[in-house]
Amino acid sequence: MINSTQVSYFTLGAYFDTNQLKYLFFFIIMCWYLIIVGSNVLLIVVISVNRSLHEPMYLFLCSLFVNELYGSSGLFPFLLIQILSDVHTVSAPLCFLQIFCIYSYVSIEFSILAVMSYDRYLAICYPLQYNTIMTFQRVNILTAVAWLPALLLIMILTSLSFSLQLCGSVINKVYCDNYSIVKLACADTTVNNIYGLIMTAIIVFGPVLSILYTYIRILKVCFSGSKQTRQKAVSTCTPHLASLLNFSFGVCFEVSQSRFDMSKVPTILQILLSLYFLTCQPLFSPALYGLNMSKIRSRCKSLLSFKC
Repeated sequence: MINSTQVSYFTLGAYFDTNQLKYLFFFIIMCWYLIIVGSNVLLIVVISVNRSLHEPMYLFLCSLFVNELYGSSGLFPFLLIQILSDVHTVSAPLCFLQIFCIYSYVSIEFSILAVMSYDRYLAICYPLQYNTIMTFQRVNILTAVAWLPALLLIMILTSLSFSLQLCGSVINKVYCDNYSIVKLACADTTVNNIYGLIMTAIIVFGPVLSILYTYIRILKVCFSGSKQTRQKAVSTCTPHLASLLNFSFGVCFEVSQSRFDMSKVPTILQILLSLYFLTCQPLFSPALYGLNMSKIRSRCKSLLSFKC
């Protein structure tokens, strides 16, 4: 048996030889990453410097964009290095660090989306009491609830995986994945599996059920309310729902690719499906909210014109 502390490197087995095309892939992914960083940083700056946007909805959006930067930075620099490398290996500490970043990004994303749905629920169902309920202190508490428990839960998950006894060091992915490491274990993984199920229930099903409940309440108010109420609900909830569905589908792609036999699916398609939630969501969210919300759109135009 090989203890995880004795494994110096993991080999990423999903990479294949692309010869000179690796420079083209490097350039495309580098441009994609720069667009993600630029779009998210732009919206964070716009929300931060404009006092008129210091409202709960926009502050939660700012937190969402920070998480998009955090998640994409846990993948793209690593991916760019691996594309240019001839030997696709990663040190054990860096591998577990990447697992922590990616899994905490997923957990925080679901939590922030749940907090945003609660905010929209209060704004639509209790418009007169909204300002007294959603105070600046309440916004800070909800933001902390979205981030801190997720970081703690993923830290425990990573620690459990790090302490496993491993019988191999090949991960059939283009990035480090906790489930792949657990499959390499020689010892009993019952504790890891049970904790994984509990954690999934907390960080995925908990927020999703919360979002479903708030939207059921919003729909009830919309059906019994005025046309103006319905228009407000549609304009503020559509981007949130689209972002939630896009991210959920991406996570489902990754889970399916990891846990089911995908041998009949082309390798390049497997890689793209496993990367979808890490590469598309960080660009999809800022584009969606930046284009749909008139306040953000107008502030972006004024900021860019000022720079020009």
